[in-house]
Formats: sequence, C-alpha cells, structure tokens
Amino acid sequence: MDNLIERFLQYISIDSQSNPANSQCPSTEGQLTLARYLEQELKDLGLVGVDLDSNGYLMARLPANVDYPVPAIGFIAHMDTAPDASGKDVHPQLVENYQGGDIALGIGDEVLSPIQYPELNGLHGHNIITTDGTTLLGADNKAGIAEILTAIEYLIAHPEIKHGDICIGFTPDEEIGRGADRFDVQKFGAQWAYTVDGGPIGELEYENFNAAAATVICHGVSVHPGTAKNKLVNAMNIAARFQMMMPADETPETTEGYEGFYHLSTMTSSVARTELHYILRDFDQEGLACRKAFMEQQVAALNSELKKGRVELILRDNYSNMREMVEPHPHIIELAKQAMVECDVKPLIKPIRGGTDGARLSFMGLPCPNLFTGGHNFHGIHEFITLEGMEKAVEVIVKLAENTASAYRR
Repeated sequence: MDNLIERFLQYISIDSQSNPANSQCPSTEGQLTLARYLEQELKDLGLVGVDLDSNGYLMARLPANVDYPVPAIGFIAHMDTAPDASGKDVHPQLVENYQGGDIALGIGDEVLSPIQYPELNGLHGHNIITTDGTTLLGADNKAGIAEILTAIEYLIAHPEIKHGDICIGFTPDEEIGRGADRFDVQKFGAQWAYTVDGGPIGELEYENFNAAAATVICHGVSVHPGTAKNKLVNAMNIAARFQMMMPADETPETTEGYEGFYHLSTMTSSVARTELHYILRDFDQEGLACRKAFMEQQVAALNSELKKGRVELILRDNYSNMREMVEPHPHIIELAKQAMVECDVKPLIKPIRGGTDGARLSFMGLPCPNLFTGGHNFHGIHEFITLEGMEKAVEVIVKLAENTASAYRR
C-alpha cells in the first residue's frame, strides 16, 4: 500500500479533463499525457502487451502464475475527469484521523459539512483526501487507476498468491460518454471484467440507467426591439415555456433509487435560437421510451399553439442497462461479493444512477460490473475519498484475482 497514495497524487496532478465539444479521440491532450505516464509505469512493473493506441486506449496484461486454465479477467478505469468542474492545478489536502465537524477546503469559505453530506458521520477516524474548494479532486477515476496498479504491484511482489491472466484497460473520454467507443474487446482478451469506478466502500453495481439525450431547439425571430411589435419572437421565452411543461417532480434533485428523471443539463440561448440539452434516464427500457414519447408530445403541443416547426426535438440513445448482459453470468457477481466479504467489506449492491464504460462494454460482449473506489461526491469541488476506502479496493482486487484462480483449480 506504500505507493497507493503517491500514485494517486501523481495522477491527479495531471489535468486530463475531457471535452465534449471536441469530437477527436481522446478529446484532450491531457489524457494522452496521463496515458503516456501510465504506459511507462506499466512497462516498469514488467507487464506484457503494454499498448497505447492512437486514440488513447491503454492496455496491458499480468500473465498467469498457475499451470492450469483460468479465465482471463480484466480491471478497467478511465483516465479523464468530468467537465463539470475544473481538473487543472488540483491541490489536494489530507485530513488525518477525521473526528467530525466541518472540513475547511483551502483558505476560502468552502467547507465539507456533515450537515450537507451525512456520510461523513460514518467516517470518524478515517483519513480523508479532499480538494481545496477550487477544483474537483479527480478520484473519479484516478483512484481506480491507482488501486488497480497497486493491486497488480502487490500480486507481482507476492507470487504465492495464485492468479490467472489479468487484463488491464485504461480508457479516455468516459465522462463524455465515449469511453467504450473504440475499445477493442477482442484485443483486451478478458472473458469478463470489472470497472473500478464506483463510490463508497462496498459498492457493487451491475445495473444502470438506460440513457438517452434530447436536444430541444426553439426557433425565434430576431427584430430590433424598437420595431418589434407583432414581429419579434423570442426563442428564449419559448424555451422557458417548454421547460415549465416538464415534470418538476421527475428531476435528479427529486428522485433516488430506481426512479428515473429528465434533466436539463445545459442550454445556449439567444432571441433567434435557443437550445435546451436534456438527459433522460430510466432503469426500464419501456420507461425510457415513455419519457421520449412524452417529450415528443410536448413539442407537438407547443408547435400546434405557436407555429409548426417553431420547436424541434432531436433524440439520441446513449447506453442501456447492463443487467440483462451480466445476470446470465452470476458467478461474476458472486466472486466479487465473496472477495468483499473475505476483505471485511459488506457488499452494497445498488443500481448505478448513471453509466460507466462497463455498461456499454457489457453489450459489446464483455460482462463488466462496477466496483467501489472509496470516493464520494464525484464531479464537483466537494469530491473526497478516504485512504481506507482506497486500500480496501486494492485488497478486493487482489482477492478477486486469487479467488478466480481458486475457483478453477482442479
């Protein structure tokens, strides 16, 4: 574990935020900078098949140390951080032996409060790594990378722990929904894998939202306000009316568990043209279809009242619930649960209220549940992670590798 925190701090010092406005892969140069650093680290560890392709996908393999056949398993993490908050010049701070109360973030007024984040009340005595309140931390998903490599390093240092082939994959642009776009499953070589991209200790997830994106384009007419009577049509007013037609009780801030939502995530506005960008989420495919149909109905209603073509809707499916692809392979989940129990971690099986590379990879023929990293509050300046959570993630990865080999011993 000695190198775990050192690795993590090194990775978060590299700005690898992805950029949804750039269609190239990877979408930012910083991701390649991190990938090249990791490529060298993989080589230094002595792994085989280390390969960084032109799109920023990095793969490697730790060969089996047993003389009987064991299915190759994989561990996957993503190198980019979310565009929701800056990932540049990250200044982490370590709060040792947390004893409760507010945690000041840097020298400003930002605090991490147990009133806002009650999970802090269960972390007394833990060592917590936070931001300084100006950037995100980058635990999503650089903690996963650090945990995977630390587990691999441990297995190399302890050859008495038997394991099959272990495939490692680090992907770009997961945070903007493209992490699996150019992932070569056949080249990766695993029969199944685990993304190490979850949250608090114990999380084990094998179902996620079905996801779609909706763009509502409102077309207005721009006329000088001095001569606008009966001529000007303000697209922003149309957009405001449309948003008020959406269900106020079906948004991210009003839902939890298996409840789906509509989320107005961004907008660009002017008198002549305003775009509303929504994400639609539902754990059931039929439910997602109903959400898309509802938006189509609202657009039609507004167009009939205003003028045909004044409001335009573009729908696009993103990813599907991995459950149907993972459930036929129950041993994948059982191995993960067993590993957690043996590491004194209580499995917390819950749905992902989002998506991971694993969701799409599961539909590409690589069943891929998600394991915890120990992190909290991803995508914002209140992101934090516990050292204890990271260490447990390493232990679970090692135990998973060992138990998989043990399960196939003759």
